[in-house]
Amino acid sequence: MAERDPLVSELHQGRERFLALVADVRPDLHRYCARMTGSVADGEDIVQETLARAYYALSELDSLPPLRPWLFGIAHRRAIDHLRRYDRRMGRPLEVVLDTATAGGLDAEDTLAQEEAVRAALSRFVALAPMQRSCVILKDVLGHALDEIAELLEMSVPAVKAALHRGRAQLRKEREDDVPASEAAPRDVSPDIARYATLFNARDWDGVRAMLAEDVRLDLVSRSRRAGRRAVGGYVTNYASKHDWHMVPAWLEGREVLAVFRGAGDERPGYFIELSVADGRVTSIRDFRYVPYIARDATFTIASAAPPPRHR
Repeated sequence: MAERDPLVSELHQGRERFLALVADVRPDLHRYCARMTGSVADGEDIVQETLARAYYALSELDSLPPLRPWLFGIAHRRAIDHLRRYDRRMGRPLEVVLDTATAGGLDAEDTLAQEEAVRAALSRFVALAPMQRSCVILKDVLGHALDEIAELLEMSVPAVKAALHRGRAQLRKEREDDVPASEAAPRDVSPDIARYATLFNARDWDGVRAMLAEDVRLDLVSRSRRAGRRAVGGYVTNYASKHDWHMVPAWLEGREVLAVFRGAGDERPGYFIELSVADGRVTSIRDFRYVPYIARDATFTIASAAPPPRHR
Protein backbone atom coordinates (compact mmCIF):
# COMPACT_ATOMS: atom_id res chain seq x y z
CA MET A 1 0.00 0.00 0.00
CA ALA A 2 1.31 3.46 -0.93
CA GLU A 3 2.26 5.70 1.96
CA ARG A 4 -0.28 8.46 2.61
CA ASP A 5 0.76 12.00 1.74
CA PRO A 6 1.70 13.87 4.98
CA LEU A 7 -0.64 16.74 4.10
CA VAL A 8 -3.55 14.31 3.59
CA SER A 9 -2.71 12.66 6.92
CA GLU A 10 -2.72 16.03 8.65
CA LEU A 11 -6.12 16.90 7.16
CA HIS A 12 -7.53 13.53 8.24
CA GLN A 13 -6.22 14.02 11.77
CA GLY A 14 -7.70 17.51 11.93
CA ARG A 15 -11.10 16.21 10.89
CA GLU A 16 -10.94 13.38 13.43
CA ARG A 17 -10.02 15.82 16.23
CA PHE A 18 -12.91 18.07 15.25
CA LEU A 19 -15.40 15.17 15.22
CA ALA A 20 -14.16 14.10 18.65
CA LEU A 21 -14.64 17.66 19.88
CA VAL A 22 -18.28 17.81 18.75
CA ALA A 23 -19.21 14.20 19.60
CA ASP A 24 -21.17 15.09 22.75
CA VAL A 25 -23.21 17.75 20.95
CA ARG A 26 -24.16 15.69 17.89
CA PRO A 27 -27.06 13.69 19.40
CA ASP A 28 -28.80 16.89 20.54
CA LEU A 29 -28.11 18.55 17.19
CA HIS A 30 -29.84 15.61 15.55
CA ARG A 31 -32.79 15.72 17.94
CA TYR A 32 -33.27 19.36 16.93
CA CYS A 33 -32.76 18.91 13.18
CA ALA A 34 -34.91 15.75 12.98
CA ARG A 35 -37.84 17.54 14.59
CA MET A 36 -37.36 20.64 12.46
CA THR A 37 -37.53 18.55 9.27
CA GLY A 38 -39.86 15.78 10.51
CA SER A 39 -37.37 13.15 9.33
CA VAL A 40 -34.47 11.39 11.05
CA ALA A 41 -32.63 10.99 7.73
CA ASP A 42 -33.13 14.61 6.63
CA GLY A 43 -32.16 15.69 10.13
CA GLU A 44 -28.86 13.85 9.84
CA ASP A 45 -28.24 15.48 6.45
CA ILE A 46 -28.46 18.86 8.17
CA VAL A 47 -26.20 17.71 11.02
CA GLN A 48 -23.60 16.64 8.46
CA GLU A 49 -23.88 19.96 6.63
CA THR A 50 -23.66 21.84 9.92
CA LEU A 51 -20.47 20.08 10.95
CA ALA A 52 -18.91 20.55 7.52
CA ARG A 53 -19.63 24.28 7.57
CA ALA A 54 -18.36 24.61 11.14
CA TYR A 55 -15.15 22.74 10.33
CA TYR A 56 -14.33 24.93 7.37
CA ALA A 57 -15.30 28.09 9.27
CA LEU A 58 -12.67 27.34 11.91
CA SER A 59 -9.91 28.40 9.51
CA GLU A 60 -11.31 31.95 9.58
CA LEU A 61 -11.61 32.21 13.37
CA ASP A 62 -8.98 33.37 15.85
CA SER A 63 -10.51 31.37 18.70
CA LEU A 64 -13.13 28.69 19.16
CA PRO A 65 -16.55 30.17 20.01
CA PRO A 66 -18.76 28.56 22.68
CA LEU A 67 -19.28 25.24 20.95
CA ARG A 68 -22.91 24.33 21.63
CA PRO A 69 -24.60 27.66 20.78
CA TRP A 70 -22.31 28.12 17.77
CA LEU A 71 -23.23 24.73 16.31
CA PHE A 72 -26.92 25.16 17.10
CA GLY A 73 -26.89 28.53 15.38
CA ILE A 74 -25.47 26.98 12.22
CA ALA A 75 -27.89 24.04 12.43
CA HIS A 76 -30.87 26.36 12.85
CA ARG A 77 -29.96 28.39 9.76
CA ARG A 78 -29.42 25.21 7.73
CA ALA A 79 -32.78 23.82 8.90
CA ILE A 80 -34.59 27.02 7.93
CA ASP A 81 -32.89 26.95 4.53
CA HIS A 82 -34.04 23.33 4.13
CA LEU A 83 -37.63 24.31 4.95
CA ARG A 84 -37.50 27.24 2.52
CA ARG A 85 -36.29 24.95 -0.26
CA TYR A 86 -39.04 22.47 0.55
CA ASP A 87 -41.73 25.13 0.61
CA ARG A 88 -40.53 26.55 -2.72
CA ARG A 89 -40.83 23.07 -4.21
CA MET A 90 -44.32 22.75 -2.76
CA GLY A 91 -45.30 26.28 -3.84
CA ARG A 92 -45.95 27.43 -0.27
CA PRO A 93 -44.52 30.40 1.64
CA LEU A 94 -42.47 29.72 4.74
CA GLU A 95 -44.49 30.83 7.78
CA VAL A 96 -42.29 32.64 10.28
CA VAL A 97 -43.49 33.82 13.69
CA LEU A 98 -42.79 37.54 14.21
CA ASP A 99 -45.31 38.17 16.99
CA THR A 100 -43.78 39.88 20.03
CA ALA A 101 -46.75 39.43 22.35
CA THR A 102 -46.07 37.93 25.74
CA ALA A 103 -47.60 34.58 26.66
CA GLY A 104 -48.88 34.50 30.21
CA GLY A 105 -48.48 31.62 32.62
CA LEU A 106 -45.50 30.13 30.78
CA ASP A 107 -43.72 28.67 33.80
CA ALA A 108 -46.81 26.80 35.02
CA GLU A 109 -47.07 24.76 31.84
CA ASP A 110 -43.37 23.92 31.48
CA THR A 111 -43.37 20.44 33.00
CA LEU A 112 -46.40 19.15 31.11
CA ALA A 113 -45.20 20.73 27.86
CA GLN A 114 -41.78 19.11 28.18
CA GLU A 115 -43.32 15.68 28.71
CA GLU A 116 -45.62 16.12 25.71
CA ALA A 117 -42.83 17.39 23.44
CA VAL A 118 -40.47 14.56 24.28
CA ARG A 119 -43.19 11.96 23.60
CA ALA A 120 -44.46 13.60 20.40
CA ALA A 121 -43.74 11.89 17.09
CA LEU A 122 -41.38 13.73 14.76
CA SER A 123 -44.13 14.21 12.20
CA ARG A 124 -46.21 16.20 14.70
CA PHE A 125 -43.65 19.00 14.84
CA VAL A 126 -44.08 19.70 11.13
CA ALA A 127 -47.55 21.11 11.87
CA LEU A 128 -45.94 23.98 13.81
CA ALA A 129 -44.73 27.16 12.12
CA PRO A 130 -40.91 27.03 11.84
CA MET A 131 -40.09 29.52 14.62
CA GLN A 132 -42.69 27.96 16.94
CA ARG A 133 -41.14 24.61 16.11
CA SER A 134 -37.65 25.87 16.95
CA CYS A 135 -38.73 27.35 20.28
CA VAL A 136 -40.61 24.23 21.39
CA ILE A 137 -37.74 21.91 20.45
CA LEU A 138 -35.06 24.06 22.08
CA LYS A 139 -37.04 24.64 25.28
CA ASP A 140 -39.04 21.46 25.82
CA VAL A 141 -36.91 18.78 24.16
CA LEU A 142 -33.40 20.13 24.71
CA GLY A 143 -33.90 22.25 27.84
CA HIS A 144 -32.48 25.59 26.67
CA ALA A 145 -33.25 28.72 28.69
CA LEU A 146 -35.44 31.41 27.17
CA ASP A 147 -32.60 33.92 26.88
CA GLU A 148 -30.42 31.30 25.16
CA ILE A 149 -33.19 30.63 22.64
CA ALA A 150 -33.69 34.35 22.06
CA GLU A 151 -29.99 34.83 21.32
CA LEU A 152 -29.77 31.78 19.07
CA LEU A 153 -32.88 32.67 17.04
CA GLU A 154 -32.22 36.43 17.12
CA MET A 155 -35.60 37.10 18.72
CA SER A 156 -36.70 39.00 21.81
CA VAL A 157 -37.54 36.99 24.93
CA PRO A 158 -41.23 38.07 24.70
CA ALA A 159 -41.31 36.84 21.09
CA VAL A 160 -39.82 33.51 22.18
CA LYS A 161 -42.46 33.21 24.89
CA ALA A 162 -45.23 33.92 22.39
CA ALA A 163 -43.89 31.41 19.85
CA LEU A 164 -43.39 28.83 22.59
CA HIS A 165 -46.91 29.30 23.94
CA ARG A 166 -48.51 28.98 20.51
CA GLY A 167 -46.29 26.09 19.48
CA ARG A 168 -47.14 24.16 22.62
CA ALA A 169 -50.84 24.76 22.05
CA GLN A 170 -50.60 23.54 18.47
CA LEU A 171 -48.59 20.47 19.44
CA ARG A 172 -51.17 19.63 22.11
CA LYS A 173 -53.96 20.06 19.56
CA GLU A 174 -52.18 17.75 17.14
CA ARG A 175 -51.97 15.10 19.85
CA GLU A 176 -55.62 15.49 20.85
CA ASP A 177 -56.81 15.37 17.23
CA ASP A 178 -54.80 12.25 16.52
CA VAL A 179 -57.12 9.24 16.29
CA PRO A 180 -55.29 5.95 16.87
CA ALA A 181 -55.46 3.92 13.69
CA SER A 182 -56.34 0.27 13.72
CA GLU A 183 -53.48 -2.08 13.22
CA ALA A 184 -52.18 -1.59 9.70
CA ALA A 185 -52.40 -4.43 7.24
CA PRO A 186 -49.09 -6.21 6.64
CA ARG A 187 -47.09 -4.66 3.81
CA ASP A 188 -45.29 -6.75 1.24
CA VAL A 189 -41.51 -6.58 1.44
CA SER A 190 -39.74 -5.70 -1.80
CA PRO A 191 -38.19 -8.94 -3.08
CA ASP A 192 -34.80 -7.30 -3.72
CA ILE A 193 -34.65 -5.78 -0.22
CA ALA A 194 -35.64 -9.13 1.29
CA ARG A 195 -33.01 -10.95 -0.77
CA TYR A 196 -30.27 -8.51 0.27
CA ALA A 197 -31.17 -8.95 3.95
CA THR A 198 -31.29 -12.74 3.60
CA LEU A 199 -27.88 -12.90 1.92
CA PHE A 200 -26.37 -10.53 4.47
CA ASN A 201 -27.77 -12.44 7.44
CA ALA A 202 -26.46 -15.69 5.93
CA ARG A 203 -23.01 -14.11 5.59
CA ASP A 204 -23.13 -14.94 1.89
CA TRP A 205 -20.71 -12.20 0.87
CA ASP A 206 -20.34 -13.39 -2.72
CA GLY A 207 -24.11 -13.31 -3.07
CA VAL A 208 -24.30 -9.79 -1.63
CA ARG A 209 -21.53 -8.51 -3.90
CA ALA A 210 -23.29 -10.06 -6.89
CA MET A 211 -26.27 -7.79 -6.17
CA LEU A 212 -24.15 -4.63 -6.41
CA ALA A 213 -24.41 -2.52 -9.55
CA GLU A 214 -21.13 -1.65 -11.26
CA ASP A 215 -21.55 2.03 -10.34
CA VAL A 216 -22.98 1.44 -6.85
CA ARG A 217 -22.38 4.26 -4.38
CA LEU A 218 -21.89 3.93 -0.62
CA ASP A 219 -22.31 6.53 2.10
CA LEU A 220 -21.08 5.12 5.41
CA VAL A 221 -22.41 8.14 7.22
CA SER A 222 -19.78 10.13 9.14
CA ARG A 223 -17.03 7.71 8.09
CA SER A 224 -16.45 7.37 4.36
CA ARG A 225 -17.90 7.31 0.87
CA ARG A 226 -17.07 4.85 -1.86
CA ALA A 227 -18.13 4.25 -5.44
CA GLY A 228 -17.96 1.23 -7.72
CA ARG A 229 -18.57 -2.46 -7.11
CA ARG A 230 -14.98 -3.24 -6.16
CA ALA A 231 -14.68 -0.47 -3.55
CA VAL A 232 -18.12 -1.11 -2.07
CA GLY A 233 -17.40 -4.84 -2.07
CA GLY A 234 -14.72 -4.12 0.53
CA TYR A 235 -17.34 -2.53 2.77
CA VAL A 236 -19.44 -5.69 2.47
CA THR A 237 -16.47 -7.85 3.43
CA ASN A 238 -15.75 -5.64 6.46
CA TYR A 239 -19.12 -6.65 7.91
CA ALA A 240 -17.78 -10.19 8.23
CA SER A 241 -15.64 -9.02 11.16
CA LYS A 242 -18.69 -7.60 12.98
CA HIS A 243 -21.08 -9.79 14.92
CA ASP A 244 -23.39 -7.20 16.47
CA TRP A 245 -26.00 -7.02 13.74
CA HIS A 246 -29.00 -8.74 12.18
CA MET A 247 -30.96 -7.07 9.35
CA VAL A 248 -34.74 -7.02 9.11
CA PRO A 249 -36.78 -5.25 6.39
CA ALA A 250 -38.78 -2.37 7.85
CA TRP A 251 -40.45 0.92 6.98
CA LEU A 252 -39.38 4.30 8.28
CA GLU A 253 -41.12 7.56 7.35
CA GLY A 254 -42.80 5.84 4.42
CA ARG A 255 -39.56 4.42 3.02
CA GLU A 256 -38.42 0.83 3.04
CA VAL A 257 -35.20 0.35 5.01
CA LEU A 258 -33.20 -2.40 6.68
CA ALA A 259 -33.52 -2.13 10.45
CA VAL A 260 -30.40 -3.49 12.14
CA PHE A 261 -30.70 -5.15 15.56
CA ARG A 262 -27.43 -5.11 17.48
CA GLY A 263 -28.15 -7.74 20.11
CA ALA A 264 -30.32 -10.75 20.77
CA GLY A 265 -33.57 -9.75 22.40
CA ASP A 266 -33.23 -6.03 21.56
CA GLU A 267 -36.65 -4.41 21.34
CA ARG A 268 -35.51 -1.63 19.01
CA PRO A 269 -33.08 -1.49 16.08
CA GLY A 270 -29.71 0.05 16.85
CA TYR A 271 -29.46 1.70 13.45
CA PHE A 272 -30.69 1.29 9.88
CA ILE A 273 -29.55 1.10 6.28
CA GLU A 274 -31.20 2.64 3.21
CA LEU A 275 -30.88 0.92 -0.16
CA SER A 276 -31.76 2.00 -3.68
CA VAL A 277 -32.36 -0.88 -6.07
CA ALA A 278 -32.92 -0.86 -9.84
CA ASP A 279 -33.45 -3.94 -11.99
CA GLY A 280 -32.38 -6.21 -9.14
CA ARG A 281 -29.08 -4.36 -8.57
CA VAL A 282 -28.22 -2.23 -5.54
CA THR A 283 -27.33 1.22 -6.85
CA SER A 284 -26.78 3.03 -3.54
CA ILE A 285 -26.30 2.21 0.13
CA ARG A 286 -26.60 4.63 3.02
CA ASP A 287 -25.45 3.00 6.25
CA PHE A 288 -26.06 4.80 9.58
CA ARG A 289 -24.02 2.38 11.74
CA TYR A 290 -21.68 5.08 13.04
CA VAL A 291 -24.38 7.57 13.99
CA PRO A 292 -26.51 5.34 16.26
CA TYR A 293 -28.26 8.31 17.88
CA ILE A 294 -30.30 8.67 14.69
CA ALA A 295 -32.37 5.56 15.55
CA ARG A 296 -33.45 6.83 18.98
CA ASP A 297 -36.16 9.07 17.54
CA ALA A 298 -37.04 6.79 14.63
CA THR A 299 -40.40 5.01 14.49
CA PHE A 300 -39.91 1.72 12.66
CA THR A 301 -42.57 -0.60 11.31
CA ILE A 302 -40.82 -3.95 11.32
CA ALA A 303 -41.78 -6.30 8.50
CA SER A 304 -41.35 -9.39 10.66
CA ALA A 305 -42.31 -9.70 14.30
CA ALA A 306 -39.91 -12.58 14.79
CA PRO A 307 -37.03 -11.66 17.13
CA PRO A 308 -33.54 -11.65 15.59
CA PRO A 309 -31.55 -14.83 16.17
CA ARG A 310 -28.61 -14.89 18.52
CA HIS A 311 -25.40 -13.77 16.88
CA ARG A 312 -22.80 -16.40 16.21
